[in-house]
Amino acid sequence: MPAPSTIVLTGIRLLLAVEAVVAAWNGVLPAVFITLVALVLTVLPGKLASRVGLHLPPSFLAAIALFVLATLYLGEVYDFYDRFWWWDLVLHFGSAMGFGILGFLLVFMLFEGDRYAAPPWALGVLSFCLAMTVGVLWEIFEYAMDTLFGFNMMKSGLPDTMGDFIVNTLGALLASLAGVVYLLDRAGRLGAPFDLFIETNRARFRKLFTRKTKV
Repeated sequence: MPAPSTIVLTGIRLLLAVEAVVAAWNGVLPAVFITLVALVLTVLPGKLASRVGLHLPPSFLAAIALFVLATLYLGEVYDFYDRFWWWDLVLHFGSAMGFGILGFLLVFMLFEGDRYAAPPWALGVLSFCLAMTVGVLWEIFEYAMDTLFGFNMMKSGLPDTMGDFIVNTLGALLASLAGVVYLLDRAGRLGAPFDLFIETNRARFRKLFTRKTKV
């Protein structure tokens, strides 16, 4: 039986594909565009990771697909941004944490899993910066969608953008702190996402496993 995360990922892709067909049948072109973009974004991360020799665990891919579904499909097609005032803030917080954790893992990977190649706080700062950069790029994307296609992703303009930045900062900070705690071997069960990614890409973290073997 497929893993739950695989079922979720497949279900989201099927939902988006069906919604795109239904929207096209009804002649709702903006909905067709949004659902197709969302569908592509559920596939693209795994393909890009494979091109550079990385493997994203199914749970990571499912989390990305859920975020895309909530952001573009529910947020834009079903207007969740206007129906629930907190929708945008929750998504920005979650995405900042997700990109912060992924950024930490990518930086850690550059050191091949060597815990002592750099101070934990340095890796935390780098992951924080990466998560904040992604947040800024997303705000640029929202501005571009509003300007070029007449969407309303920025809502109230500057207040919405500043609120997003504040929430992004909090999420990125928590993610970077989680990475630091993980390196200090104090994460416990909270370190499961780190362990899963590292185990899935063992060859990229050879120094970590070499050290464990020696110990």
